[in-house]
Amino acid sequence: MEVLSGITHNLVWFLVVLTIVVYFHELGHYSVARLCGVRVETFSIGFGREILGYTAKSGTRWKMGIIPLGGYVKFFGDAGPVSNKDFDADQNMSVEERKVSFHYKSLKQKFAIVAAGPMANFLLAVVILSTIFVTFGRPHTPPIIGSVMADSAAAKSGLRVGDRIIQIDQRSIKRFEEIRDIVLFRPGERLELLIVRAGERLQIHATPSASEVTDNLGNTHRVGILGIGVSGREYRKLGIGSAVVASITETYFLVQRTMEGLGQIIAGTRSAKELGGPVLIAQMSGQQAANGPLSFFNFVVILSVTLGLINLFPIPVLDGGHLLFFGIE
Repeated sequence: MEVLSGITHNLVWFLVVLTIVVYFHELGHYSVARLCGVRVETFSIGFGREILGYTAKSGTRWKMGIIPLGGYVKFFGDAGPVSNKDFDADQNMSVEERKVSFHYKSLKQKFAIVAAGPMANFLLAVVILSTIFVTFGRPHTPPIIGSVMADSAAAKSGLRVGDRIIQIDQRSIKRFEEIRDIVLFRPGERLELLIVRAGERLQIHATPSASEVTDNLGNTHRVGILGIGVSGREYRKLGIGSAVVASITETYFLVQRTMEGLGQIIAGTRSAKELGGPVLIAQMSGQQAANGPLSFFNFVVILSVTLGLINLFPIPVLDGGHLLFFGIE
């Protein structure tokens, strides 16, 4: 019974997370399409037979499908959910109908409508992070080394307690979390560190050791370990303006890290198993929900950015495939 309860718990939270990120993705397409004068026939969360829905005054059918694993927006003139042109209906379109058809809009408008989905996912991440930074605060740990493990990569490179790391590979470092985020994705790679020690700037090279770690779900990941500890941590609440700027920076950095991870998987330096799948996402959804709202919404941010990024891949059925076609056109 406990196993069944755990599966149900994970499944429910998986569907909640997926619905949130898919809804905002499709809302991006829908909103820009409406701004461009496109008639939207269907806004669906899920696929297959409709289990719940209503028709708005605009004529759009808002509905939920029986298979809640994705969603789509169907424009006037589309033959199906992937926005392929309905050639049979196209032959009988009047001049007025063509004005509200997606396929008769300008190239710039079609590009904006398709790109709006992934952009909405990035915007969702910015909004959630901004809210977290204003309400709970942004984690802030000065990039000062509080401890150095014996025989670690840090110890071998000559790093000491009290050193302030201000750059890694010419990238400015403001918080200890930034050191961790870089090192984790660079196991076995030589890093160039610029540090401040007793008021003097020094350049040090360190190669994070590669370590196999197992998370709470039993999944193994290959990560970089430098072997240094923090000197202290605090949460600083930000004003709205500062929170927005910080959240944009965090979202950009998350996109960067995700791209690096995918690049390493493609290059073969990282296992494809670490990318995960529906089962892993379901497990993580339940786990993060159990850890509290802060962990849960941070997970939504990660999944939203990942969904937006993957949809930009130049694959025919994805938004990126359409954008590539528009670029060629």
